[in-house]
Amino acid sequence: MLLARWQIEARFGQKQAVIELLKTWERDIAPQIGWGAGRGRLLSGSIGPSEATVEHEWLVEDLAALGRAWEALGRIEAHREWGKALEPHVVSGSARWQVLRIV
Repeated sequence: MLLARWQIEARFGQKQAVIELLKTWERDIAPQIGWGAGRGRLLSGSIGPSEATVEHEWLVEDLAALGRAWEALGRIEAHREWGKALEPHVVSGSARWQVLRIV
């Protein structure tokens, strides 16, 4: 089992908008790639990471499953539109993925 973590930095004053858009993504788009309820969680920076940090973590079976999910995202028009809605609220170039093995 793996933990796939997507991290972004919200622009100043935009963290709540980012959180709301990520909740929308979780509700509307994640099920289309097989990421159902209870497999993800949303976190924000408090002590240590930047307060602007927002992370979305997902449990995935293995790298192959993660790759299939990413491929599927590229075919979902709602995901492209969601990305356009998110863009004004985040620091450009701050998005990154980390994948950790659960032991």
